[in-house]
Amino acid sequence: MATIRASCYDCGDVELTTSDVQVRVCTIDNQGTYSFRCPHCEMTVVKPAEPRTVDLLVASGVAYSTWSPPLELSEPRGFGAPITHDELLEFHELLHDDDRLAEALVELRR
Repeated sequence: MATIRASCYDCGDVELTTSDVQVRVCTIDNQGTYSFRCPHCEMTVVKPAEPRTVDLLVASGVAYSTWSPPLELSEPRGFGAPITHDELLEFHELLHDDDRLAEALVELRR
């Protein structure tokens, strides 16, 4: 098992094993990070990782995973006027009125 040297924001340099470190890469932009729990203060540390660093860590046996941002982040923005306070209150009341909610759901199916 390889020894990995990293640095904790509070404790400074620490030594870890491959089982102590995880690598994550975003499927959209290929940005990578590595994370570990500091053996001294037990805080989780997350740091950016260049592709070369990701490759070295994975080659040494570090666990690798990918993640995707929520789809909501890719939705277009700026359609229509912002929701008003009154509209929010009306929606809240609708959710608590079973009959009105059922009618609204029937309307959405049409």
